[in-house]
Amino acid sequence: MTDLSSIIGSVNTGSTTQSSSQTLSADMNTFLTMLTTQLQYQDPLDPMDASEYTSQLVQYSNVEQAIQTNKKLDNLLNLSIYNLGVQAASYVGKTVQALGDMMPLDGGVSKATYTLSKNVQECTITVKDTDGNVVYTEKGETAAGAHDFVWDGKNSAGEQMPDGVYQIVVDTKVASGETAANVTTTIFGRVTGVASDESGIYIGLADSVTSTLDYILTIRDENYWNDLIDSIKKEEGEGGETPGEGGETPEEVLSKLV
Repeated sequence: MTDLSSIIGSVNTGSTTQSSSQTLSADMNTFLTMLTTQLQYQDPLDPMDASEYTSQLVQYSNVEQAIQTNKKLDNLLNLSIYNLGVQAASYVGKTVQALGDMMPLDGGVSKATYTLSKNVQECTITVKDTDGNVVYTEKGETAAGAHDFVWDGKNSAGEQMPDGVYQIVVDTKVASGETAANVTTTIFGRVTGVASDESGIYIGLADSVTSTLDYILTIRDENYWNDLIDSIKKEEGEGGETPGEGGETPEEVLSKLV
């Protein structure tokens, strides 16, 4: 799904910044029309004052320079967008951590983090589908700081949910009279595509969630997500070596993925 054609097209056409150049060009054409008309109809016995004529030529020069400067700035901006797109393309296949609360369920696994600004009395993590229906809840950590949340994709009844987009909602409760805690969530996902438009570069996660480059916090290698899936399977006893027989415990595997 990697799409760099729109990025390259933006550079070739300058589509993101044409309006400002067109405005300046229109201003220059208007100025030249007015100047030539003024020269054409001036009184031969009382010609235009030389200083005034010189002043108008200087204005013309300033407008022309502004147009050239604007074109160069447009080229630099388009080149910057192209470079960002090429950089983003290198993320494909890797796992990124991004700000947000819409997490992809990919291969039956989702991962997110939630950061509490202060200690709380209670913390509840809720997973909702795209229709807002609650599919899973559990108790979260209550200490201030960042905490991991890994979901095996099963709802509260133990049924496996289909891969797709799910929202993580973290609710907290503090003591009476205290100010509420601030909660920041991040999500993880495998990069499956890159695209762009006039607003910037977009990263596709598991073909279901879209993020922008400025929301990307960390990048993990290509094996990260598969290792995460394997750790969940081991924890559920669906494969791999069992603890006590030479294999690592799920907790040990998960600790390496943090």
